[in-house]
Amino acid sequence: MRNSTAPKPPSFAALVQQFFTEHLVAQRAVSPRTVECYRDALMLFLDFAGRTLGKAPTALRLVDIQPDLILAFLDHLERERHNAVRSRNLRLTALRAFLKFAGRRDVASLHTEERALAVPMKRFERPRLGFLTREEMLAVLGQPGSSWTAQRDHLLLAMLYNTGARVSEIVGVRVVDVVLERAACVHLQGKGRKQRSVPLWRTTAQEIRAWLRVNPTLRGEATLLPNRDGRAMTRCNVTQRLALAVSHAAIHLPSLAKKRVSPHMLRHTTAMHLLQSGVRFNVIALWLGHESTNTTHRYVEADLAMKTKALARLQEPNTKLRRFRASDSLMRFLETL
Repeated sequence: MRNSTAPKPPSFAALVQQFFTEHLVAQRAVSPRTVECYRDALMLFLDFAGRTLGKAPTALRLVDIQPDLILAFLDHLERERHNAVRSRNLRLTALRAFLKFAGRRDVASLHTEERALAVPMKRFERPRLGFLTREEMLAVLGQPGSSWTAQRDHLLLAMLYNTGARVSEIVGVRVVDVVLERAACVHLQGKGRKQRSVPLWRTTAQEIRAWLRVNPTLRGEATLLPNRDGRAMTRCNVTQRLALAVSHAAIHLPSLAKKRVSPHMLRHTTAMHLLQSGVRFNVIALWLGHESTNTTHRYVEADLAMKTKALARLQEPNTKLRRFRASDSLMRFLETL
């Protein structure tokens, strides 16, 4: 009778490689940005675990990943790297995904991984949504200048406001993604590779046509809004160009100097202006690429003016206030002070 032996579980290094090459890329077909996010989280954790346990990353084992180690890593992110709670939770999400994958391939360590997966996400208060008024948005947008950079920046800001797109979606727009005939629109690729089409204002479409006439080499798969080297703009690049536009606009509109304007705030601004114009929640959710209208409802919570109008429709109670008269004992108390 032949002796059957159980297959040897893969090494920790092999599990990490299989997680990225087989699970994320081949099986789940996640976006390159998601792969980068998970990669960064694993690199940070492996570096921390190696220093804490005194082991090289290749020498680590699944049984080494205990809840205490994960909690210490998360605390390290917040205290020493000054990560926000949201970033801390994203790192934990990536680590959980890896542990779920690894636990199914190393059954002997399954109990250890189940304990590690019990580490909870940290709750946090959502910050109030910031947005610009119509006057502030138009001041930031301004008028296109004569230089190549000024024309590109104006079109960049116009498209951000027109579409309410995320920065990653706008910098990823190719010339072929823009439709300028009849019903002008732009095709955006959002989170999870979900695609949506957003209509363009007539002025935005005209500006794109003018931009393409000035740049005849931009066609087909080329990036619509490139940097000077012809490559897609980065998130940092967009943030810098927006900051420059805000600083110029703040000279004539001082209220802008008190606001921390980010590219994502322009997305909130678009949503808020759509809401204030009477556009329904489900339409705004489709416009922004929200998976749930619950996310869109946050804009109602942020708009005090809409709440004030709603309150005005409710009849106030007929309350008659009486002037407060202190009792003798209270007056004696106050006199002794």
